[in-house]
This record gives sequence, C-alpha cells and structure tokens, in this order.
Amino acid sequence: MIEFLFDYETLRVIWWILLGVLLIGFAATDGFDMGVGALLPFVARTDAERRVAINTIGPVWEGNQVWFILGGGAIFAAWPALYALSFSGFYLAMFLVLLAMIMRPVAFKYRSKRPDPAWRTGWDRALFVGSAVPVLIFGVAVGNTLQGVPFHFTPDLRPIYEGSLFGLLNPLALYCGLVSLAMLVTHGAAWLTFKAEGTVADRARTIGARSAVVTSLLFAGGGVLVWLGLLGGYRVTSPVTWDGPSNPLIKMVVVDGGAWLANFHAHPLLWIVPALGIAAPLLAAIGFRAGLEGWTFLASKLGVAMIIATVGLAMFPILLPSSSNPSHSLAVFDASSSRVTLRNMLLATVIFLPLILAYTGWVYRVLWGKVGEKSVEKAGSSAY
Repeated sequence: MIEFLFDYETLRVIWWILLGVLLIGFAATDGFDMGVGALLPFVARTDAERRVAINTIGPVWEGNQVWFILGGGAIFAAWPALYALSFSGFYLAMFLVLLAMIMRPVAFKYRSKRPDPAWRTGWDRALFVGSAVPVLIFGVAVGNTLQGVPFHFTPDLRPIYEGSLFGLLNPLALYCGLVSLAMLVTHGAAWLTFKAEGTVADRARTIGARSAVVTSLLFAGGGVLVWLGLLGGYRVTSPVTWDGPSNPLIKMVVVDGGAWLANFHAHPLLWIVPALGIAAPLLAAIGFRAGLEGWTFLASKLGVAMIIATVGLAMFPILLPSSSNPSHSLAVFDASSSRVTLRNMLLATVIFLPLILAYTGWVYRVLWGKVGEKSVEKAGSSAY
C-alpha cells in the first residue's frame, strides 16, 4: 500500500488533487473577504456601516491569505513548468493582482487611523479595488486557460510566451471573469449575512440573493459555451506514460471543441459536480430569501468548490494548454517535479495541512459571533 501510494503515477495524481484542494481553499476563504471588499460601497453607506462590514473580515483575512501562499508554493514545487509559464506569461496580469492585493492590507491597517472622512473614504476605495480586481483577473486567467495560452518550448525546454496583457482580456475570458466576480460577491454577501447585524446584513441579503442567481446563470452559460466548443478544448492523442519523464515535447495534443466534456461523458457520475455548481448558488439564493444564514454560507461555499472543481475535471489531464502549439501543452503526466520531490512534499503536507486546518477552525471558533455598530463603537480604536 505504501509503495503504491508513492509510485510516480499516483503521486502526480495526488498532487493534481491537492492543487485543486488548495485553490478551492483559497477561493472559499480569502474569496469571501474579497467579496466583502467588492461589496463595500454597496452594502455600507456610512462610516459606521463600513466599519461593521470591514470588521466581519478584519480578524481573519490575513489567515485566509495563507491559502494563496500555499497554492503558489504548491505550483512552484510540484509543477515548476506550470509555475514558470503562468507567472511569466501572465506577468503583467499577476503584477496587477499583486498591486491590488498590496492595497488591501494597507487599507485595512490605515483607514481608521484618522477620523477624517476623506482619508477613510480613500482607503475604502482602495479596499474595493484591491478586492474586486484580483477576483476579476483570476476569472480571466481561468478563461484564458480553458481557451489555451500562446506559448511553446524550445528543444532545450525553455518556455517562450507569445501573448500580451490585452490578448488576455478577450471576450470569453472576461466572461469567465464575470463568473468569478458574481461567485465571490455572492460568497461575500453570504458571509456578511452570517456575521453582520443590522442594515449591512439586510443589504447584503438583497444583493446576495440576486448575485447568486446571476452566478448560476453565468456558470450554466459557460457550460453552453463549452458545449458549443467556444471555450476551446484539447485532447491528448498519443499514448500516455504516467510514470514517464517530465517532458512536454514527447506527446501529441490536438484541438478538439468537445474535449472539455470528454471526462464527463466517460464517467457520467462526474456530471454531479457541474450540476451542483449550478444548483448550489440557487440554494444560496433561497437561503438569502429565507434568512437561513448558516445554510446560505455553506451553499455558497459548495458552489465555489463545485465551480472550480468542474474546471479541473473538464481539463484533466491537461494543466495548461498551448494555443500556438497544442502538443507543447502541459499535462499532469509530463509537467511535475521528480518523484522524490513529490513524495517529500506529500509527507510534509500530511503533517502540516491538518495542523493548518485545526488552527483555522480554532480561530473561527474563538471569533464566533456577529458584528454590529454597537460592538464596533465599544471596541473603539482596537477595531478597524
């Protein structure tokens, strides 16, 4: 059993699964506080209301970003070729994301240092931009990944990216960006209804009920685009050697408009995942209307997980398709680190990931309870 767990094929698949888990963890945790930031101008109109919204995420947003670091670290260590291409090819987009994400902690820390309304309004705008822009760009990145990215490798495996920032901002990618934005706005609204009191929660409930329906419709529309072959599709046509060398130049890949549905046709039980991706936001919309705060947040979180999982299952075993030379696409079986690296990383993950989960759960338990204007006023300068 131990030997099977550590063979190269199994390790590659395990790390593909773990990559998905880390991305879902990032979207399900840091996603709701980005959603709150994106909602800030719409759910809070006075300084007191804005402080309520901000203080629902103030104690947890830093811990939530651990998932972002873990995801980036996992890509770097387990899928170095994917890291090199995505972080260099999407360099300007990543720069915008990092610039926006740098604005968030500064806005959290500085906005309440002075009572000047203009000072606080400026930092609130920075918090809005620092939350909404990364959410949109992450969705755009997924849209480009589904369509294929213009890159190829030289014979000595040096990656060459041929695209541009404006090329990434194509209509289909922007559509995926809207899916991402609607999904995490819904998640942020669900968090606010769960944690906030008063007017902020009421406005979040109204907005969330609408954005949840929009999320479901946009995701279903994305499924139609995939079915029509408009969101690309790549299929490996050569024999796959799962324990072979990490060399993306020794396989054949063709463009196939129906390829992103092939795994679902081959394994019909997988249709449950996109079905839940459509149904869960609708359940969240019902929860918003019914005032079922806890169930609404869980339904929203399930929707986030299923939407992201749908993309991963559709593309498997492709990690990053190449639109300029499909056979140079990166796949699970030819883009990983060595067997020893994957094994050692897995052992570290088995030890430390449960500790991170336990600590995160303990923090949320300690910080349990709602945030209202009275509690923020009572906390004074110790609150955001």
